Amino acid sequence: MRIAVIGIGLIGGSVALAARERLGATVSGHDCSASALARARERGALDRACDSLADALSEADAAFVSVPVGRLPELVGEVLRHAPEHCVVTDVGSTKRAVMAAHDDPRFVGGHPLAGAETAGVEHARADLFEGATWYLTPSPTTSGLHYERMFRLVRGFGAQPTAIDAQTHDRILASVSHLPHVFANVLVSLAAGTLAAGGERLPAVGPSFRDATRVAGAPSAVWTDIYLSNRDALSAEIDETLARLTAFRQLLASGDAARVTAWNDAAAADRRRVLESQLAGGPLFELRASVPNRPGVIAQLALELGRCGVNITDMALYPAADMSEGVVALWVSGADAARRAEELVAGLGFPVARA
Repeated sequence: MRIAVIGIGLIGGSVALAARERLGATVSGHDCSASALARARERGALDRACDSLADALSEADAAFVSVPVGRLPELVGEVLRHAPEHCVVTDVGSTKRAVMAAHDDPRFVGGHPLAGAETAGVEHARADLFEGATWYLTPSPTTSGLHYERMFRLVRGFGAQPTAIDAQTHDRILASVSHLPHVFANVLVSLAAGTLAAGGERLPAVGPSFRDATRVAGAPSAVWTDIYLSNRDALSAEIDETLARLTAFRQLLASGDAARVTAWNDAAAADRRRVLESQLAGGPLFELRASVPNRPGVIAQLALELGRCGVNITDMALYPAADMSEGVVALWVSGADAARRAEELVAGLGFPVARA
């Protein structure tokens, strides 16, 4: 397996280390920064540090593009132009609509690992960064099923949990659970600093709730400016909803109604439990086998529809017919209820399906 990594920072370097250490892959890398390439070689992340995209991609079976999201649409296009016909190409950007809209190449599968750290740079890269992490995959209707399966298996090989999601839903969810918290963290630290400056006071000891809530404040602007701007419509909608909820709570405080304040706080506790419980999957694995025609987008359709219904594919395999006119998709799903829902959904899409 030959893997190319374009952009060797924290995520790109961790992809390279995971590919070498976990998959035994040969990894070539390219970065516009010569010092980043040198540090990657020192860390043992690369077999080859390449001066050009063409060199890094010349024999690649898979390519990971790991640069700020503002550069992704153009750079993914360059990578697709240089990559071999069999090479699957993905990105790791935390917003997906722009890059997905720019490319309809069947080799391209959008991606976003929910992993990272407050630190940046290849010097902080780790082979285990993706262990247990959700790795969103955003295939398009033109994505090749064979290329999607290959990327699914690569991500699993890194220790991550691949989950299919459409680009629009991805960006809306990430605005709520990732981008908005970064905005909050920045606002909170600026508010605290302004309060201290106005009072001429020294910084007091702060409690764990302030430290936890502001852990991501001031994350690297080289990454986050592009994220804010590329998802500004979804993020603006979340900010508007937040302002409305803060205003409602301010009115509740003004009323002095202790019972209603208690109910508000208890409702938040229940919401948190529900959110956390929705992320837990367990139970035995069930294998489903679906017969599907060999047409563009059929694997993406299956994966995305299951994802929308909250069914996560634990593993998958494709078994094409000899004449490549059709094939069987094997899906492994965790939990009896999820397997039942998956079976009903696949059948509802018109594909013959059975439990193996």
